[in-house]
Amino acid sequence: MQMKKAVIFLLTVIIFSQGAKYLLAAPGDADDPVVTLSYIKQILLPDIEQKINSSSAAVFKVVDVPQGSKVILDAGTEIILRMGSATVIATEKGGLADVTSGVDLQHESAVPANSLLIAPLADGRGIHATDNVILMIKGGYTIQ
Repeated sequence: MQMKKAVIFLLTVIIFSQGAKYLLAAPGDADDPVVTLSYIKQILLPDIEQKINSSSAAVFKVVDVPQGSKVILDAGTEIILRMGSATVIATEKGGLADVTSGVDLQHESAVPANSLLIAPLADGRGIHATDNVILMIKGGYTIQ
């Protein structure tokens, strides 16, 4: 019986000492972290703003292109012809990847409406607007 009381006493001391460790911890240390306003302003907000700004690049922009203009695409830029007609500007390395149809569009071939096209390289590939066109573009481009 004496042994049972000793074990219970020992377990009680251990439990209370562990609880006291958390109750007596200084605010802001590793055992009780505190998030301060300066931490939010200096660390969290810039990180959130950066993620918002980088995700805006992942959104299609609607772009009006006048007849006769060229749209030269950066590597990885996606483009969809929504209105008008245009032809492909290709290089010796190839044309634009039509991922909707699964083909490579060669130089001066017609750009299909509502198909997703991707420029694999930034080597002068793009489209030539034969009418006034409306494009959806995700990524970098230059209108000439």
